[in-house]
Amino acid sequence: MNKPFKINVNELYDFNFNENEINSLDIVEKSNKSYHVIENNQTFEAALLKSDFNKKKYSIQINGNVYEIKVSDELDILINELGMEASLEKKENDVKAPMPGLIVSIDVVVGQEVKENEGILVLEAMKMENTLLAPRDGIIKSIDIKVGDKVEKNTVLIEMEA
Repeated sequence: MNKPFKINVNELYDFNFNENEINSLDIVEKSNKSYHVIENNQTFEAALLKSDFNKKKYSIQINGNVYEIKVSDELDILINELGMEASLEKKENDVKAPMPGLIVSIDVVVGQEVKENEGILVLEAMKMENTLLAPRDGIIKSIDIKVGDKVEKNTVLIEMEA
């Protein structure tokens, strides 16, 4: 299926893509989080600087320029078109794995107070380390995993107090 995506760059520009267009890019991983990209006979050097899979926000560097991007998938696009807002985000008590991976580090302990967007653990997926962030201000209620655990998508990793 040819799924649509929308990419917002620096909260200024929107670009619409589909799955086929993304798959047609010639991307070669040079090193961890660093890539060589060829599109329409043009080459680009790209690096992933920061990632927040929960909010689908990324900081990337292309040919020396840094861009803040937000990726919207088919569901996000539909919600936006219907004029709805995904407001449940701040009430989320569970931090779940956004994809299958390996727990590399856990940077919090039970009872610790955390702030929204504070790094709480690192998940390695597809040869990339991804820092998962606290979805809101709160206190860590339970940690359901340990370093070295392999987890599946949507596995509850950390629970925050309500």
